[in-house]
Amino acid sequence: MKSGLPKVLHPVGGQPLIRHVLAAARSLRPDHAAVVIGPGMEAVTEAVKPWPTLLQKAQAGTGDAVRVAKKMLGGFTGDVLVIFGDTPFLTPQTLKKLLARKRQAPEPAVVVLGMRPADPGEYGRLITGADGVLEAIVEFREANAKIRQIPLCNSGVMAIDGRHLFRLLGRIEKSRVKGEYYLTDLIAIARKEGLPCAYVEGEAWELLGVNDRADLAEAEALFQLECRAAAMAGGATLLDPTTVWFSFDTKLGKDVTIGPNVFFGPGVTVADGATIRAFSHIEGAKIGKSAIVGPFARLRPGADIGEGAHIGNFVEVKKARVEAGAKVNHLTYVGDALIGRDANIGAGTITCNYDGFKKSRTVIGKRAFIGSNTALVAPVTIGNGAVIGAGSVVTKNVAADSLALTRAEQREVKGWGRKQRAKSGASAKRKTKTAGRKKKKG
Repeated sequence: MKSGLPKVLHPVGGQPLIRHVLAAARSLRPDHAAVVIGPGMEAVTEAVKPWPTLLQKAQAGTGDAVRVAKKMLGGFTGDVLVIFGDTPFLTPQTLKKLLARKRQAPEPAVVVLGMRPADPGEYGRLITGADGVLEAIVEFREANAKIRQIPLCNSGVMAIDGRHLFRLLGRIEKSRVKGEYYLTDLIAIARKEGLPCAYVEGEAWELLGVNDRADLAEAEALFQLECRAAAMAGGATLLDPTTVWFSFDTKLGKDVTIGPNVFFGPGVTVADGATIRAFSHIEGAKIGKSAIVGPFARLRPGADIGEGAHIGNFVEVKKARVEAGAKVNHLTYVGDALIGRDANIGAGTITCNYDGFKKSRTVIGKRAFIGSNTALVAPVTIGNGAVIGAGSVVTKNVAADSLALTRAEQREVKGWGRKQRAKSGASAKRKTKTAGRKKKKG
């Protein structure tokens, strides 16, 4: 990846690759589970919690990686599932299919998940017998031209009988090509012992592994295609589907309408009948039934938009509840605040929630009206039904149904404009005459 970030922490759909994989594994409710990591991968340890991690001190191949689990699995006789942290589309259904084949009689020692990608590339190839039994896996670098023509490829995912696992691992020898212990050698070793091995096939797209930035982009594109299809199948209208971007946990109700170029970060829930207009950016937010958001709105974490509320163009909401029917229609920042039911917030209003040392809260009551270009300096409370005159800077609480004004009284100087224009015109004439005399002398 040419990155300071471990590969499995690069995100697809707003979630690290490995979290996608662990979600699929968790659905199987395993008796034991762990993530094998290399040195210096403390960030992975943090990201996969509460899953424990096992350290592979010297990264000497996939066989060696599984071997480090011996301390955890010593004496375990159940099925051991080995999966990879860079395959975000692996589904619980496919893993269950793999395990179901493992448990069929005669029970295989190893079952491999195979695939037939359109471009087999440098995948290892599955060598099968006439009876369909899996005989071996040959890595691409060690395969001859004939083997490289085989379309059936190794995904790397395996289900292994715990009774045989560590004995077979102990017989793996280092590859002469890469100097690593290949987990794929288990198949040939088991067959030499007379143990049966088998394979099942999965969809190539589901087994897509991410090895570089191009793969990551392909994975993101595939993820978005799936999410858009699921959203529309679930009853949402996407006016321009290819420009809408979802996260792994985006939840949409029925009859939701989403305009072009809308981006959903993690943690967004949208209720039935809501409308998200074009170019809105939303993360960590709840949007209520029949609410309208956008265009060009930004909802940050903690934004909670009530039923039928309006959040308009160039409005930013952070850690604030906007109750049912309230309107914040344009050019406004609402942070650390409560806006009561049916309140109306004028253009250019700011809740001044930070004084340079701490964040404070603003409370705006039901049916309150905040005039345009108002600054509400928190902590402050505006009572129910109160009205704040435009251009005010409010630093004290305002009682219910009161009118508050803080701007200076308007002064008017009669004829000032006419006098200024006359004075300006006389000055311009003097400058022109002076310039003319200088030109004549020259």
